[in-house]
Amino acid sequence: MPKTAWIFSYKLKKNVSEEQFIQRTQALHDTVISKADGFISWEHYRQGDVWTDFVLWETEEDAQNATEVGKGKEATENFYACIQMHTCRALISQLVKRY
Repeated sequence: MPKTAWIFSYKLKKNVSEEQFIQRTQALHDTVISKADGFISWEHYRQGDVWTDFVLWETEEDAQNATEVGKGKEATENFYACIQMHTCRALISQLVKRY
């Protein structure tokens, strides 16, 4: 089965520092996302004030199931409290070919 990626882009809220956001992301990674079945990696990229995350999963099923693992958890709520949700764009995409 092809690997699958969550691809998110978003902007942080004005009152959130990069350091605070990275700490909250680390907490979400350590306590929730990295423990989900099929997790491979999570990378942050940034262009100006737009952040883009690539979260890789072993299968599409793992990626879909992982959308539920953080619901109701403090680390998830703290992470999303940093983001301007109206700027968030999300895709779940399967690997077609790596060059």
